[in-house]
Formats: sequence, C-alpha cells, structure tokens
Amino acid sequence: MASLTQARRLVAKIGSALLVDRETGLLRHDWLGTLASDVAWLRGQGCQVVLVSSGSIALGRGVLGLPRTELALEQSQAAAAVGQIRLARAYEEVLAPHGITTAQVLVTLEDSADRKRYLNSRATLEQLLSMGVVPIVNENDTTATDEIRFGDNDRLAAQIAVTVGADQLILLSDVDGFYSANPSVDPDARRFDVIDRITPEIESMAGDAGSGLSKGGMKTKIMAARTATAAGCTMAITEGSVFNPLKTLENGAGATWFSAKTDPQAARKGWIAAMKPRGSLALDDGAVHALQSGKSLLSAGVSGVIGQFERGDPVSITDSAGHVLGQGLSRYTAAEARLICGRKSHEIESVLGYPARAALIHRDDMALQTVTAA
Repeated sequence: MASLTQARRLVAKIGSALLVDRETGLLRHDWLGTLASDVAWLRGQGCQVVLVSSGSIALGRGVLGLPRTELALEQSQAAAAVGQIRLARAYEEVLAPHGITTAQVLVTLEDSADRKRYLNSRATLEQLLSMGVVPIVNENDTTATDEIRFGDNDRLAAQIAVTVGADQLILLSDVDGFYSANPSVDPDARRFDVIDRITPEIESMAGDAGSGLSKGGMKTKIMAARTATAAGCTMAITEGSVFNPLKTLENGAGATWFSAKTDPQAARKGWIAAMKPRGSLALDDGAVHALQSGKSLLSAGVSGVIGQFERGDPVSITDSAGHVLGQGLSRYTAAEARLICGRKSHEIESVLGYPARAALIHRDDMALQTVTAA
C-alpha cells in the first residue's frame, strides 16, 4: 500500500456527501478545515495537490430551497451556478490561513477527449501547480447536460489525474474501500485491501450510488480505477467523512488500493508513441542535442514542416537526415509551425500576431527513441 508522502503529485476527490450536511444542506466547515490542514501537510512533504470537488449543486440546492429529490436539468444548472461561487469561496477561506493560493478550474469530461481542449487544460493546470497554487477542479455543471444526469466526479478525478500526470489518486468516499458486496446489506461482505487487476469478477461486485447527494457509486469508481491505473496512477478508495481524512489514510485507515503497473510518465510516453502521426518536423543538429538533454522542442530548432496537422495532433520528429527520433503533440498548427520555424521564442508573437507558447512541442508531450546527433 502506497504512502501519500511518497507522491510527487496527488489528486484527491471530495464528494458532495462529505462537504454538505445531508440534513441541513450546509457546508461542513469544520471538516473542510481539517482537509485544508492535510493539504498543507502534503505540500510540506514536497507533494503538489489538486482537489477535484463536488458540492456545487448540493450547496446551491440548499440556498435556493430546492427539494432533495431528483431535480430538473434547469434546476440543477441553476443550483450549480449558485453553489459553485460558495464552494470556491469556502476552499479559499480554509486554505488561505496556510498560505495556500487556490484557483477554480471548471471542466467537463469532453475536455479530455478533444486534444486542443485537453492541452489547454493541461497547460493551465501545470502552470498553476508550478506557481504553488492548489487547483480546485469541478465539472462545469452550469453548462453540462447529460453529465448532470449520468456523470460523476470519480471519472473526472481520474481524467484530471491523467492530465496532470499524478502518481496517486485518492477518492474520499462514504465507505472505507471496495467490498465484495454492499457491506450495509451483506454482513459477509469483505473489503479488498489491494486490487492488482480489475477483473470481470471485480466489476460484477460494483454497485450503484446510494446517497441522496452523491452521484458516484462503486461502478464509477471502478471505471476511475481503470483510467488512473492504466496511466500509471495508483488509486485508493477510503472513508472521507472523518476529520483529517488524508492523514488518517496515511496512518493506516481502511482503504482499497488499486495498483498501477507503470509510472505516469512512462504510460504517457507509451500513449504518445502509439499514435499515428499527422505530419513531421525536421530538426537541426542543435535541436537534436537539446532533445537528447531532455529539453523541449523550440521553434528555433525546426528546419522544416511536412504535412497538415492541427494543434494537439501527433507529429513525427526527424533529424536533418530524415531519421525518425520519435514523436510528440504539436502546440501549433502546421501553418503556424511553418511561419515560426527557425524563429526565436521572443519573435513568435510578432510573427503570428498574438501571444503563443514558447515550446513547439513540450518535453512532457514527447516520446523519443534513442536520440543521436546527426
């Protein structure tokens, strides 16, 4: 079982039932304060933290006096709009005393399917983390449609973990792990401490949501585990309603850990390497040496652009002799790349007419073969 203090980057998912009192519809400020101290503790261990938080609809429902029964789509969207501003403010208030700056990031599951939006989300989150900010991520329920009816933040948390290359994903739940059956119904149900492989038998044991506030059941948690572990991210399901839930987990609280077979970086490189390239970029000798030392690909080192591709598309990377060095996800279209190839980074804005990213392909979006100078 993993130690949280060993994580380089950790994503924690907080469900509505943990944040909002079921009877009053009010935020559980005391509990949230202990979660904030856990985040500060992890950051003190050198771990970057992202929080994926439900709760906007549950909070807005109480403010608007809406019933606890199933809401119409428009009511859910209205409740999310009212509740989201309160949710963001609550996180800001509990983390600020620890000297932690927060940011609100609203996304949908579709953002991970569209490469352009995926790269935008990834770049924003990476920048926030590099600046020491704790992003508070939630689904954009004010514009979501089917997501409100059928979605959940377990899968969203897994997608965020993949997006930021997290090595650990913690789902704070209303149960202390994954059981062979519903423990509230079956007294013989047993908890799995570690699941190394998600088999059809494991999937058949998963149930549906049981809380009036929460949407996520065990089925969605298994789906999240599949996504996370395939990307090299270890995942845990643990009881979240206790004070200091992350420290409690670190100190041996009951949980189920889903093992990852590789690390996030290796998984991501493998995904990029398996994609079919849409074009290619030819590099000069200086750029080849730069890549060999682990640098990103800058426009100044590109001597030629072949093919037609869009931002986020995979492209081959070749040396001046045409030998394929690997491939990566381009941060520019083919047309833009042709305009800026051979140009210094500070010249890009004047060439394109708008601010742009320094790297043509960031090193994290690149899978290289053995690189040798031409």
